[in-house]
Amino acid sequence: MASDPGTVRRYSRATRWFHALTYLTVLILLGTGWWLVAGREGQPSVAARLTGIADTSLHRYAGWVLTALAASAVTLGVRATRTFVRESLRHDRGDLRWFARWPGALVTGRFARHEGHFDPGQRAANLLMVGLFVALIGSGIGLVLVTGGPWFVWLQRVHRWATYLITPVLIGHIVIAAGLPPGYRGVARAMHLGGRLPLRVAERVWPGWLDRHRGVQHDS
Repeated sequence: MASDPGTVRRYSRATRWFHALTYLTVLILLGTGWWLVAGREGQPSVAARLTGIADTSLHRYAGWVLTALAASAVTLGVRATRTFVRESLRHDRGDLRWFARWPGALVTGRFARHEGHFDPGQRAANLLMVGLFVALIGSGIGLVLVTGGPWFVWLQRVHRWATYLITPVLIGHIVIAAGLPPGYRGVARAMHLGGRLPLRVAERVWPGWLDRHRGVQHDS
């Protein structure tokens, strides 16, 4: 079926599937993790009742799945990972102007122009999420391998604080990626529903990326 000329594909099918699997796994980890933090280990959560698996085991299994997804990203998806890292570390002269206009643009959609694949806010969130996921995965593996002692206590503290820090970042990411703020309306199609989003949305949110996609040069 021919694609709509009024849309543009931002992410490939493989990227969208990887994101969906990661999203589902992280939701399970957050749900079971916060359930356990709340001291409800002896009270099965909805996920535990649906699967018949104890919350502690479900959390551990989901942790291994996230570890496998991370390993596949840096091996099978090494090219995409390099692009992700390069674009997340990108810094342009207009980034501060973008941040200054961002609060108002959440409502109006009048974002300052930027040249990256990700906008400056996405880049900051990407770096935060990657760093905290590394802390969570590393400390989680350590908690499985270490049975007690000061190392266990230290790893548990790292795991808990990384959870505290990553939760609001992920909530913000989900809210924006779902296109709930008026300024981001329409962006959800970039990662869902076929991966194609209207050109007017791409022009508003990712203008530099769209110009490169079209082969247009723009001075930054």
